[in-house]
Amino acid sequence: MTTRRGFIASLLAAGAAPRLGWAAAGSPSFLAAAREPDGSFSLHGLDTDGVSTFRVPLPARGHAGAGHPHRAEAVAFARRPGAYALVVDCARGDVLHRLSPPEGRQFNGHGVFSADGTALFTSEQRSDTSEGVVGVWDTGAGYNRYDEFPSGGIGPHDLRLMPGGETLVIANGGIATDPTDRRKLNLPTMRPNLAYLSLSGSIRDLVELECDLRQNSIRHLAVRHDGLVAFAMQWEGEPGAATPLLGLHRMGEAPILAQAPLADELAMQGYAGSVAFSGDGREVAITSPRGGRLHRFADDGAFLEALSRADICGLAPLGHGYLTSDGLGGLISIGADGPHPLARLECAWDNHIVSL
Repeated sequence: MTTRRGFIASLLAAGAAPRLGWAAAGSPSFLAAAREPDGSFSLHGLDTDGVSTFRVPLPARGHAGAGHPHRAEAVAFARRPGAYALVVDCARGDVLHRLSPPEGRQFNGHGVFSADGTALFTSEQRSDTSEGVVGVWDTGAGYNRYDEFPSGGIGPHDLRLMPGGETLVIANGGIATDPTDRRKLNLPTMRPNLAYLSLSGSIRDLVELECDLRQNSIRHLAVRHDGLVAFAMQWEGEPGAATPLLGLHRMGEAPILAQAPLADELAMQGYAGSVAFSGDGREVAITSPRGGRLHRFADDGAFLEALSRADICGLAPLGHGYLTSDGLGGLISIGADGPHPLARLECAWDNHIVSL
């Protein structure tokens, strides 16, 4: 993923400053952005007991993060439309680099490292057209941006690396937005899709929903070890519709849409904020901060259970079940025997928990 010049630069950088592993940052298992009691913002590392192993200030509200696969280095992304992404040394608490999108672009809140850690891929869009772009940054050459390619759709948000490390899956939300006020410009004609791209940008699969669900914006992703992709959606059509908010997909196949019973689906208020497979991979869940609910499904899409929790959103695999977070500072584990409080920190957790 690197050029010859970038490779030489990375060797020089490695000789000048040793890179520490995640053990030096308290061996966190997760990253999560938060708003602190004084109104400032930060990125936390969390262990499996809900303990904050490090905290690094952010200049504005964060959204999601990306953890380097080998060293204690994370990229914190601003909330969409984002003007910054910070590369943070999580062991020392230093900001190593501040990334800015090219002129006329914005970051869209998510990014992911290549399997070997030599490249960072960022979700972006053109400010004037909302056409999606994936930016490529050389981590060994000071996060120099050296490539980009189309995301395969409009308004990309989440992106993940597929098992094997050779394919990206991208949630193209389909929504064109005004760059100044985030006003949605194309709701009657939006066409979200799930795009699978090579690391150089060639399309390997592209999935769209049926016409009557084209206003179901595909937003967030989870990927199981065998390549099963779960995607969470947010309904942009007429309010009060009980549309499915979770989809499951394998490359080359038709998507499966998972739906809860009518009353449970209505209670989600058309909004899924996060999605994750359980730690054992046997089920998948979505959360809705608007509805204050978590819905669990089997990996074939069958509905299992609904749980209530005010302002719940963050979601990640933990043990055989899940770790969740809420806007009141709560961290909760959810297993076969139900939810169990882990910790409560004096902060308001943002939308996502990112596994390391």
